[in-house]
Amino acid sequence: MSAGVNPRLGALCELMLPGVRENAGLHLYDGHVADLSPAGVAGHLAAIAEARRVTPPERDPFDEGQLRAFEDAMVTRFDRLAEHRRNPYVHLDNLDLAGYDREYAPAEAREEARRRHLAAWPDAVDNAIESLDSVPGPVAKGLLGAARGLAADVGQRDADREVAEAALAAHARFVGHLEGIAASGDPDVALGADGLQALLSASEAMPVDLGRLAARADAERDRLLDMLQAACRAVDPDAAPADLIATLLRDHPDAGGVLDEARAQVAEVVAFTREHDLVPNLDGECLVGPAPPSRRWAMAMMAWAGPYEPEAPSWYHVTPPDPSWPPEEQEEWLSVFSRTTLPAITVHEVAPGHFAHGRALRRVGTDVRRMLQSEAFVEGWAHYAEELCLEEGFRADDPRYRVGVAIEALIRVTRLACSIGVHSRTMSLDDAVGRFERDGFLLGPAARSEAVRSTFDPTYGRYTWGKLEILTLRDEAIARWGRGYSHTRLHAALLALGSPCLGLMGRVLDESS
Repeated sequence: MSAGVNPRLGALCELMLPGVRENAGLHLYDGHVADLSPAGVAGHLAAIAEARRVTPPERDPFDEGQLRAFEDAMVTRFDRLAEHRRNPYVHLDNLDLAGYDREYAPAEAREEARRRHLAAWPDAVDNAIESLDSVPGPVAKGLLGAARGLAADVGQRDADREVAEAALAAHARFVGHLEGIAASGDPDVALGADGLQALLSASEAMPVDLGRLAARADAERDRLLDMLQAACRAVDPDAAPADLIATLLRDHPDAGGVLDEARAQVAEVVAFTREHDLVPNLDGECLVGPAPPSRRWAMAMMAWAGPYEPEAPSWYHVTPPDPSWPPEEQEEWLSVFSRTTLPAITVHEVAPGHFAHGRALRRVGTDVRRMLQSEAFVEGWAHYAEELCLEEGFRADDPRYRVGVAIEALIRVTRLACSIGVHSRTMSLDDAVGRFERDGFLLGPAARSEAVRSTFDPTYGRYTWGKLEILTLRDEAIARWGRGYSHTRLHAALLALGSPCLGLMGRVLDESS
């Protein structure tokens, strides 16, 4: 963080520790946990309000708008919606140790930061238990696996036995609290239409009409189904799409070959992105390997070198299945890395998706743009990249890429529809499961897992929402700039803003005129 940073950013960081530590690379917060007790959250919100009152606005209008949006979002999340009281997810994020497995500093420094973080678990758990008095039963049940997994390697690698034992005892209290809520908590998981609308509007600095957004999701679903049908006919005109998709997903490398295929694809997508000048200044090194032990639940993810970190490789984590698993579970896991879907995943995670975005973040000019990252833009950008590459001719001779893009997009658009339906109480969890089975081509357990995620991650429709808003902006840029339009021009202007809230992206139309 630069000298003379806006105190408003400092106040925000205290309530956003996991995100600014890992996504922005602000490691001055290593070993710290937020006080998410009722009094602690009230104190954080008061500090945010006071810093805003006494600190002059940012000179740049975009930066001021982005900063205000994040302040408003914190008030909506923690005051109006009381996330710390109803959603254990924010406390899991606060306790999570996985970020210290990233190689952003020498191992000794990271282990010491992990020890300090672990030593804070007992107080953090006490604060979580005090706060979590309004958790719906299905939300607690849906997060039990993640909560148990927090302590997967605690004690096995920690030299300070006293700290580890105290942390494990605290963890047991936390899990026990969630187990009790899962058994007897309120079955109603919905934020309500007004609550979800307020959350989306504040988070992205734009008014949201849930009915209109749901209609856009349905229209996008229909477009993608048409796209999938056409792509399947190009692969095999005689096969039923569902049967063909099942066959294609079975065509994947074995566990030993997944990493090799991913490495080859990284080279391919980076070269394609550079050749078509889709993003500016695509440099740096992207390595491929399994996720660290604490994140083996993640099939594929990007761990980029944060904008405040020293130059270092970014990691595209692709995790093969555990060889001790039953064969059918290994097969289900490997189907994600099929030769139909892995290329789209690599475009999303690497280039012109997350890795390319991470490289651009290292060049933006202000603390606001480096630090305050809209999740809907981050995921919307990477999702937009998948079909962008299709439009530009990536793997034009292989219709399986189009199939893979459509399959991935159908799952994401179903998330958007189900988040609106579940939290507006127009859709039950069973309805959401059925929609993932029907529209997302997911089978029982996978479809249920996706539906349950809507209960504790109500904004998980951000992938499709962000993509749709970027496409709308692109149409406006084409109309305004005419023959002066190019993807290069639009993308460079967008990424120069960092990760802008969706409602603030229109700044590029005026700045680039």
